[in-house]
Amino acid sequence: MALSSSSFCFSSVASGPRNSVRFYSQRSAKASGFSCHPPTMVARLNLRGKAFPGDGVPETKESSLVVCFGEMLIDFVPTISGVSLAEAPAFKKAPGGAPANVAVGISRLGGSSAFIGKVGEDEFGYMLADILKENNVNNDGMRFDPGARTALAFVTLRSDGEREFMFYRNPSADMLLQVVELDFDLIRKAKIFHYGSISLITEPCKSAHIAAAKAAKDAGVVLSYDPNLRLPLWPSAESAREEILSIWDTADIIKISEEEISFLTKGQDPYNDAVVRKLFHPNLKLLLVTEGPDGCRYYTKEFSGRVGGLKVDAVDTTGAGDAFVAGILSQLAVDLSLLQKEDLLRDALKFANTCGALTVMERGAIPALPTREAVLNAMLQSVT
Repeated sequence: MALSSSSFCFSSVASGPRNSVRFYSQRSAKASGFSCHPPTMVARLNLRGKAFPGDGVPETKESSLVVCFGEMLIDFVPTISGVSLAEAPAFKKAPGGAPANVAVGISRLGGSSAFIGKVGEDEFGYMLADILKENNVNNDGMRFDPGARTALAFVTLRSDGEREFMFYRNPSADMLLQVVELDFDLIRKAKIFHYGSISLITEPCKSAHIAAAKAAKDAGVVLSYDPNLRLPLWPSAESAREEILSIWDTADIIKISEEEISFLTKGQDPYNDAVVRKLFHPNLKLLLVTEGPDGCRYYTKEFSGRVGGLKVDAVDTTGAGDAFVAGILSQLAVDLSLLQKEDLLRDALKFANTCGALTVMERGAIPALPTREAVLNAMLQSVT
């Protein structure tokens, strides 16, 4: 890519005995396929298919499984908007963490998903494991740490529904996932392996992230990356920029926000296509730029464009980007040829935009993620 960054070289995956951390195993139920409605925009959503040959995208994956790697935590969200954490009269406890949000979002939409990560061997950790189970997310890759707590995040909501975060993780269990704890069989079964950048902040989770991504890449799995910038968690802005870019060129699909473009390009205009194209590395299949209520932009080697969003009254924007990612990955997982067909990709992105819009209408991330029926109904209402 055009931006300067230090890059990781994938090293061989270490093997060894599991440590004493407790393992939680629960197979997920496979959800049924997507049913379409008559209007053209909805009916054209191609949610069944097979990976296409050529252009570097593997055709060997028959599974539509999306494996999400990273953090799962508890968000504490004020019951009213527009106040500081100190002024909030009460908080709603809500499960969250971007990769876990995506996994649950895909399952709610009728897709097949799994989560790999670590939580504390505590009440919150077991609650999160149960939530994955209840949402038909495969949590065979979930680990419990007896010596660290499940991460917590207090989220302030401004009057417009935008957020500010205060994290409790010194260290939290998600930061302590080790290479030897990874479920490599689960990773290799995936059609898509999705991750963020928070798992790059500290060791040993950073090494686990690199090893998991290498195993997925070697197995022909499509890599999906959402940096999900959370500057308060990083030692410095420069270290965040360097680490986020260090794995940039290995991803097949990248989703970023306007703010993240400005951050990664050191203040350049995120609305300038020439600036965005600097982030398009030679092997990238799809670059997505989310614009909140205004929808998203998309860039491939062959075409680019913008898809408008669904206007709603925002209550809490937590998880909106994750819902968008779940919406698009749930469709790419069963038909990667969307990456080559602009009209079908645009329909899929309308679906993903609607997923994000519906999520901001409720408080919390996972509790607000929509079902496929809710998304289709909202799309139908928007065109009638």
